[in-house]
Amino acid sequence: MTDFAAVSRFLPDLQTRITGAIAAIDGKSFVTDAWQKADGEPLQGRGTTMILEGGQVFERAGCGFSHVRGPSLPPSATQHRPELAGAPFEALGVSLVFHPRNPYVPTVHMNVRMLVATPVSGPPASWFGGGMDLTPYYGFEEDARHFHQTCADALAPFGEDKYRRFKTWCDEYFYLKHRDEQRGIGGVFFDDFQELGFAGSLAMMQSVADAFLPAYLPIVERRKDMAYGERERDFQLYRRGRYVEFNLVWDRGTHFGLQSGGRTESILMSMPPLVSWSYQRPTEAGSAEERLHKEFLIRRDWL
Repeated sequence: MTDFAAVSRFLPDLQTRITGAIAAIDGKSFVTDAWQKADGEPLQGRGTTMILEGGQVFERAGCGFSHVRGPSLPPSATQHRPELAGAPFEALGVSLVFHPRNPYVPTVHMNVRMLVATPVSGPPASWFGGGMDLTPYYGFEEDARHFHQTCADALAPFGEDKYRRFKTWCDEYFYLKHRDEQRGIGGVFFDDFQELGFAGSLAMMQSVADAFLPAYLPIVERRKDMAYGERERDFQLYRRGRYVEFNLVWDRGTHFGLQSGGRTESILMSMPPLVSWSYQRPTEAGSAEERLHKEFLIRRDWL
C-alpha cells in the first residue's frame, strides 16, 4: 500500500536537516521560497525552494522540495515504462545541487523521489528513484573513496548487489555522450525502483538520503580553506560548463520538470552562478587538471 503520509513527512524534514547543516558551515542562511501552482495550470501542487547565494563557502546552494500532480506523465518518465504513457501522476521529491566557491571543494548533487501513476486500465504503479553523485574540479583519492564508501554503507542493509548495481547505473547515467566524458566520479543512482515492496523501497530511499551529509560534509571541511588562485578558479568555471551541458541536454529530472509544466526557477536552481566555455582548452602535461581527466573522470572501482 502506498503511504503518501510517510513520504511527505520525511522529505520536508530531510530538506530542513540538509539546509541547516550547510548554513552552519557557510555562515549564511538560506532564503525560503514557498510556492504553489495556480488553478488552471497543467501541473498542480506546491513546494519549497531553499536557496543560498553568495556565501563564504557556497556560491550557490539550492535545495528544493516539491509535491505535484499532473494529468499525464511526460516522455522523460515513461521511456522505460511505455505502458504508463499518458497516465495521471503524483510526485514528491527533494533535489539539491551545491556549487562551492573554492575549486578544491567538489560540486554535489542529490535527489530522492517517489512517483505514483494511475493508468486508465490497470492498477496504480508507484516507484522510487534517487541517488547522489560528486563532481570534483581537482581530484583527491581520499575524497572519492569516502564518498563511495558512505554510499555503499547506506545500501548494504538492502542487498549485497545494490551498491554495485547503482554505482554502475550512476556511471552510465552521468555521462556526457556528446563529449564521451564522465560528469564526475559518480556515486549511486537508481530509478523505477520497487523490488523491495513499498516499505522496503522507501527505507532504502531514506537510507540513501540520510547518507548525504555524512558523505559530503567531511569533504567540504577538508577542502574549503585550501588556498587557490586564478588558475584554479578559471578551471573550475570551465568545468562547470560541462555540468550545465549535462543538466540541459541529458538530465531526465530537468526534462521531467520542464515537460510537465513545472516551476522553471526551481527546476533550474541547479545552474551555477558563474560558468565559462572555451573553444579549445588543452591541459598541461603532468598538471592537476590533466590528472582530473585521466584519473578521476573515468569509471573506476573507488572501494
